[in-house]
Amino acid sequence: MKNVVIAGNCTKDAELRTTQSGSKVAGFSVAVNGFANGEKTTDYFEISLWGKRGEAVMQFAKKGAKICVTGELGTREYNGKTYLTVNAHDFTPMGGGDSQGNYGHSDPARQAPQGGAPDGGGFDDPEIPF
Repeated sequence: MKNVVIAGNCTKDAELRTTQSGSKVAGFSVAVNGFANGEKTTDYFEISLWGKRGEAVMQFAKKGAKICVTGELGTREYNGKTYLTVNAHDFTPMGGGDSQGNYGHSDPARQAPQGGAPDGGGFDDPEIPF
């Protein structure tokens, strides 16, 4: 297994599909910028995230949003081109939304909670200096 951590920007809004067996899978692309030989490079990864995590990523994986995914690296051939794929196990939103926690949309019911991680994790303790 070739596990990777990919951090970059979503190139389009995630799409949620349902397989014939009823499984849910979210699909989206992530662009990762870098430098090689003094020139800017961009690598693109096709991400698949299955089940409940796939459903959850839908509110965060919007075009332009920063996201980090972990999963298994693979490749796919199509029309003579090789595509990098990641069968993701987990994701972490890294921002890219506005100051109210919106990730590419303006529906207040779908905003990230204030004072914690976007998934509701974390805590607010005034004694912690960071």
